[in-house]
Amino acid sequence: MTPHSDRTLRLVLLRHAKAAPGSGGPDELRALTATGREQAAWVGASLAGAGLVPEVALVSAAVRTRETWQHLGAALEPAPEEDVRDELYSAGVGTVLDVVREVDDRVRTVAVVGHEPTISRTAAVLAREDDDEALLDRVRHGVPTATYAVLELTTSWSRLDPGTARLVDVVTPPR
Repeated sequence: MTPHSDRTLRLVLLRHAKAAPGSGGPDELRALTATGREQAAWVGASLAGAGLVPEVALVSAAVRTRETWQHLGAALEPAPEEDVRDELYSAGVGTVLDVVREVDDRVRTVAVVGHEPTISRTAAVLAREDDDEALLDRVRHGVPTATYAVLELTTSWSRLDPGTARLVDVVTPPR
């Protein structure tokens, strides 16, 4: 990743960790597997090691996203503010953008913990066309569980629009 200025805002878009397959019950109640808990802990350590500790985490209300945040958040200091949002469960890109646009610009790093295909599509929509082609290909084709994309912007959260951020990294836990 490239160094960022003090004026740079960073958005971390994270797909939840590995969840149990559906068992006929409500999808939003699916919990993480043991692998998912390990993935989430890895993501927490990865974010901390990269200096990407969010101040605010916008988390889908589904069990698997809340558990992902719980397991990865244990590695983050100071502990970020968690904002569980019902609308992120079935959100499309527009809803994710609307939720992030509400964030105060004093917050420098925001994480969104959500679902595919919305997480990768949001990263692809926000990225500039001249961003790294390999990174763009990864988000254009969908991302595996516990993968996060890092985007940077130099305007304000309220001005987050398609093509206004720079895609600087896509990180997937070891398999």
